Amino acid sequence: MKTATDPTTFSPPVATAIAEADAIAAHLASRKDAWVQVSIPDRIAYLQQCIEDVMAIAPDWAEAACRAKGIDPAAILAGEEWFVGPAVTISNLRLLIDTLKANGQPRPVKITSHDGQAVAQVFPDHLMDRLLWLGYTGEVWLQPGQSPTQGMVYRQKPTAGTLTLVLGAGNVSSIAPMDALYKLFAEDAVVLLKMNPVNEYMGPILETAFRSLRQDGFLAVVYGGADLGQHLCQHPLVDTIHITGSHHTHDAIVWGSTPTEQAERKAANQPVTNKAITSELGCVTPIIIVPGRWSTADIAFQARHVAGMVAHNASFNCAAGKVVVTAKQWPQREAFLAQLQQEFAQIPLRQAYYPGAQDRYQAFVDRYPQAIALGHKAPTPAAVHPSDTSPHHLPAALPPTLPWTLIPDVPPSQGEYALTQEAFCSVLAEVSLDAADTGAFLTQAVNFVNDQVWGNLSCTVLVDTHTQKRWRSEVTAAIANLKYGAIGVNVWSAVLFSLPMFTWGAFPSNSLSNITSGRGVVHNTYLFEQPQKSVLWAPFRILPVPIWFARHGNLLALAQQFTRFQAAPSWGRLLKAGLAALKG
Repeated sequence: MKTATDPTTFSPPVATAIAEADAIAAHLASRKDAWVQVSIPDRIAYLQQCIEDVMAIAPDWAEAACRAKGIDPAAILAGEEWFVGPAVTISNLRLLIDTLKANGQPRPVKITSHDGQAVAQVFPDHLMDRLLWLGYTGEVWLQPGQSPTQGMVYRQKPTAGTLTLVLGAGNVSSIAPMDALYKLFAEDAVVLLKMNPVNEYMGPILETAFRSLRQDGFLAVVYGGADLGQHLCQHPLVDTIHITGSHHTHDAIVWGSTPTEQAERKAANQPVTNKAITSELGCVTPIIIVPGRWSTADIAFQARHVAGMVAHNASFNCAAGKVVVTAKQWPQREAFLAQLQQEFAQIPLRQAYYPGAQDRYQAFVDRYPQAIALGHKAPTPAAVHPSDTSPHHLPAALPPTLPWTLIPDVPPSQGEYALTQEAFCSVLAEVSLDAADTGAFLTQAVNFVNDQVWGNLSCTVLVDTHTQKRWRSEVTAAIANLKYGAIGVNVWSAVLFSLPMFTWGAFPSNSLSNITSGRGVVHNTYLFEQPQKSVLWAPFRILPVPIWFARHGNLLALAQQFTRFQAAPSWGRLLKAGLAALKG
């Protein structure tokens, strides 16, 4: 594998003209029936070639993302971009190979039932993962009354192909390629991928990484703004649409460009387009702190855990922690919040690279005078000079930083701003609920986040081992009753995104007219046809230091070893990754 100092030269992306986009769509449409007929062995060959090509370009991929986000590509923090970019994408490719080797129906570890609802354990499913993820257990819950059927696209091949437009996300570099992979291999569609202007620098890298699919006419990448996106959404050759982004963007596509038009069309149930559309649109992600008797070390660990859920990717994640839900009577609440402040104070500030972050941040602090700004300045990497001939052609100026900001004592009121507006910046609210005991708190907290916190994409629950045992039935009921598509128990819910055997998408209750976190799922390499949600359970104190913790001491080396392991798992590579993890 090349090093980050041996980059491949990429030309900067050029906006795709409408006529060129039409020609690209026509070529893809001409190949959509051919894709349906591609055999499983040939599909596996495509996936294997993609793994090799992603590995070859992984240093360039990570470096480009780092430079765009103001991270020194040689710094420890650069490991973050290795993990959320090439490592996760390679994992997805490898798991799809396993899926196809099982003819689209990989066997779950086991299938159980909760009150008649099928629950399939899917993780870990082999010894290496059991060692790599000690103490973890992961499940996909099927919708009530549904059987755990899998891989319809391989059991019952469609008679005609589909062209899907994928509108890529701008924040995490693996989202667009993984969305494209799901449409290709789980839904049998050829893909027209429109890059988000925020990270369109990734387009040439993805074109290289997926060149085998692109050269054979099954995938194409285009570049442009809202005008191109609107044109393609209405394009007669585009059959279906997938978007990762904002619910505002979704409503503009489906219901019209102005609030008035949207309201009128929703009232008349007359969408702008009748094309099938799937989406993942964000969330005010809650973190439920179940009251228990925590040691000083427990408080320090979980404060660092929560801080990491906020600080990762400068908080520009749809699953970033946005509201901590505590019990007002928990004796350790003040100690936990104090420790959380100490943790934020130690985390270097990050570049607020995502557009609109400063305005969103200001809107929160203007409404909440109790907001506490924390963190410290880190050395800023040199900005890229306009005459710089580096291969990634990044902007000459970096955006300013924003402080990590805790907003304690937010009222648990219906319609409260911090509970209904996704910050998508470095803000974390805290709400305390008045409950008589742990059982009552669990019931109240679940109802609160289900009903009063906007979105239903993902949720995290932190509960110590003793409390989990003492209140076992109440904890089990809480997880069953949470209406979120991805739930992490003692683990950040975003980790389910990085493990593609899980489904990733909103809880299946959203309508087109009230879309909130979206509709449909991606990833889902077990190809379950009627999933409801995925749940990942972890030990209360995770060892070694999790990769998503801020201030991880060996993140870059660990990420590079982990990427190599994902590309070609072996005991030697597992050992190297494990040793790197122990240095965190």
